[in-house]
Amino acid sequence: MTYESYTGMSREVLLEKVQSVMSDKRFRHVLGVERAAQELAELHNYDVEKAGLAGLLHDYAKEVADADFLALIDKYDLDPDLKNWNNNIWHGVVGIYKIQEDLGISDPEILRSIERHTIGAVDMTTLEKIVYVADYIEHNRNFPGVDEARVIAQASLDKAVAYETAHTVAFLASKAQPIYPKTIETYNAYVHCLHED
Repeated sequence: MTYESYTGMSREVLLEKVQSVMSDKRFRHVLGVERAAQELAELHNYDVEKAGLAGLLHDYAKEVADADFLALIDKYDLDPDLKNWNNNIWHGVVGIYKIQEDLGISDPEILRSIERHTIGAVDMTTLEKIVYVADYIEHNRNFPGVDEARVIAQASLDKAVAYETAHTVAFLASKAQPIYPKTIETYNAYVHCLHED
């Protein structure tokens, strides 16, 4: 995959740019998500190149400084409530503006899938589901339940979204952490999928 039609640059140049803004561990993760997104796209009849690029770029802004995110919220006149959250939310929802500035990505589907990759949405597209799920199941991940999540993702993206969101909500609640409202909405919209055969 070159991604040149979306980025105007070779894969080598794009990878250099991505690698330059993150740790080695994070870079390994985004390469893993790229691969998982491509595999899911193939499995669920979606554009493999588009899915791979979205996977590769999903955490582009993960290691951006908090002050930079706050400045982007002001610059683009985003919802001021975003300032009450943190990097876990910002690197997707606000990070897409950094991606547009740095890499010139303009494809609305790719940007939306990155925007929603940690919070989900009630009305997720196939690409949004692929990136959301690929982030959770990529081969470098190792935590209780990840193998089950991988099996579910092969069979159903909707069920995989439900499984992942239910586990994320339970994890945050167990740590008495606030849960972003859109994550609750995603949970409510998809949880019924876990009860379907």
